[in-house]
Amino acid sequence: MQVTHGTVMPEGGPAGFTCGLTIGNFDGVHRGHRAMLDRLVAKTRELKLACCVLTFEPHPREFFTPAAAPARLSRLREKLELIAEAGVDRTHVLRFGARLAAMAADRFVEDVLVRGFGARWLLVGRDFRYGAKRMGDFAALQAAAEKRGFGLEAMSDVMEAGQRVSSSRVRTALAAGDLAAAAQLLGRGYSMSGRVAHGEKLGRTLGFPTANIVLRRRPPLAGIFAVEVELEETQAVLRGVASVGRRPTVKADAAPLLEVHLFDWSGDLYGRHLRVKFLQKLRDEEKYDGLDALRAAIQRDAEQAKDYFKRNG
Repeated sequence: MQVTHGTVMPEGGPAGFTCGLTIGNFDGVHRGHRAMLDRLVAKTRELKLACCVLTFEPHPREFFTPAAAPARLSRLREKLELIAEAGVDRTHVLRFGARLAAMAADRFVEDVLVRGFGARWLLVGRDFRYGAKRMGDFAALQAAAEKRGFGLEAMSDVMEAGQRVSSSRVRTALAAGDLAAAAQLLGRGYSMSGRVAHGEKLGRTLGFPTANIVLRRRPPLAGIFAVEVELEETQAVLRGVASVGRRPTVKADAAPLLEVHLFDWSGDLYGRHLRVKFLQKLRDEEKYDGLDALRAAIQRDAEQAKDYFKRNG
């Protein structure tokens, strides 16, 4: 899949470039998103158009209300990997800033959809809104499609247990530690990925060395978990115990961190890319009275995670 970035689509691609397009944040790429991508791929193959996705960075709510923005389910890299798995040809990551926020709805259609992408067919949700102050709705888009001559389709909701599958429902499940419910909504087990960074080496001092991944945004879950870890370069899958949180015993007001202790690993992981799949929540994060108490808690966590793997093969 080709990925482009910028404030505008770069001249619609090659001369005569046309595409079928869908638009969205696609945070987490859950079952509802995947159904939309599958429909997009099928229709563009039928129409013999390039299959394109338009997504945004940052999330518009992070631009307008950063303090109140929802936790991210996936990093941009993870989101793009999941979109590519659906068979999309091209994704453009549109920079969401003041210019785009102020763009009138009709200009968005003209400048982004028609001239930018050369859209010949568009798939959106029935509740899709666009343009400054979200003034554009599906009815306005229908009128624009008739005027500009591109096809338009509204995607039906994907339902689970009588409710619409959504990123907010996934966040609610993860915040509650209900990994099974999150997996049902996502269509896969929840995972986080990133590159291992140098830390304070405290885990090594305590006898439990960890691979640390810095979380630059608030994570959707917190606590101690039994996990499986995939090393991207080798596809090896290892087992371990992980902590997602702010390490209250160690430092006040620390940035969120994903720390993973692997049970059968002794090599150097610095700079390597890991994918951490969360299998079972063991407990919430706690603050302990000193490092000895913390070491004892980590030992109990490791034993509990090993028991989980014994029970579950």
